[in-house]
Amino acid sequence: MFIDEATITVKGGNGGDGIVAWRREKYVPKGGPAGGDGGQGGNVFLVADPNVNTLVEFRYKRQFAAKSGEHGGTANKSGRSGTDLVVSVPVGTLVYRGDSLFADLGEPGKRVLVAKGGRGGLGNQHFATARRQAPRYAEKGEPGEEHEISLELRLLADAGIVGVPNAGKSTLLSVISAAKPKIADYPFTTLEPQLGVVRLDEETSFVAVDVPGLIEGAHEGAGLGDRFLRHVQRTRVLIHLLDGMGTPEQVRAERTMIEAELRAAGLHEKPRLLVISKMDLPQAQETYTALRDEIPGLMAISSATGRGVRELMYAAWRIIQETPVPTFAIEEPRIDLTPVEPFHVARDGDVFVVSGPRVERLASMTDFDNDEALGRFERALDRLGVERRLRELGIEPGNTVRIGDVEFEYS
Repeated sequence: MFIDEATITVKGGNGGDGIVAWRREKYVPKGGPAGGDGGQGGNVFLVADPNVNTLVEFRYKRQFAAKSGEHGGTANKSGRSGTDLVVSVPVGTLVYRGDSLFADLGEPGKRVLVAKGGRGGLGNQHFATARRQAPRYAEKGEPGEEHEISLELRLLADAGIVGVPNAGKSTLLSVISAAKPKIADYPFTTLEPQLGVVRLDEETSFVAVDVPGLIEGAHEGAGLGDRFLRHVQRTRVLIHLLDGMGTPEQVRAERTMIEAELRAAGLHEKPRLLVISKMDLPQAQETYTALRDEIPGLMAISSATGRGVRELMYAAWRIIQETPVPTFAIEEPRIDLTPVEPFHVARDGDVFVVSGPRVERLASMTDFDNDEALGRFERALDRLGVERRLRELGIEPGNTVRIGDVEFEYS
């Protein structure tokens, strides 16, 4: 089954918790804090794997999470970091976050970080000061990033064969390569893109792709071709196969329609070879004779007899050699120089909602069951100005404060 779109959720591992521990050695009285740090959470990477052909695996598994870091140990020992998770996707996969293109995995072995693991929490060894020599609190691990991402496969091929249904595209691919596409005399025989390697000699080869036939309105969803037009977007040349069984008027209309669909799909600037197919039949010979002076460079082939096929492949190879590989532009993040508040406070009835990356991370890494840790958290909010803003909005003891996933009673 060919699957070329998928939506998955990726989550970096959580950081391990720092711990509260004390140095306990013979002849070392009051050894002091010795709680180790938690380990770093694992990251999630996507990697372009030449051995993966479709996104079908993501139809059955949609959640991918890296390992979390281990908690710290005694004697200042740090916890083990979580192992990274590497997810293989086909070469040619585009990665989207929301509506923005995040990464183009168009080269074998290319990888991209899609979810970063959380930082490990600090052990109590880090909170010792001259005034507080025996801190009885440590940080919890930072949660790993979690994102929903969309994957879209655009096949890596050098030449794309396009045309109406039954123009002979699949037959041509089966002749020029070892591909075995399904061939029959009814519309939409090809239900998914077919790839084939074309070998001109021992050292020269390229990849061709045959997409389902295009009909009028394909770019708007008519027929099957609209879904698969994306798979010729990486190609360097298009072989536009014209059905030789049509009359000259029919072929002219067919050509105009296909050109309109390619333009609507943003493919009109690609180099193209126009080819009349089925030249072993009298009707095709008559159509070619009528159109060869009208369409400059019009070629003619017969997949059944091999006429003109080799010449067509060498013509395609010459264009491939001269044309750079298309790439997809990834928008650089815009830098907004407008000052941004470090936090935002909004009132929802008796609940005061505090948001902002810094305060949310601080809350997620605080152990609210520990009085000392809670005191540190309150001091941090006071330094940031959160306490003052809450009072300005009329908070009273007993009201609920929500920061991220954490809720507590204001006192």
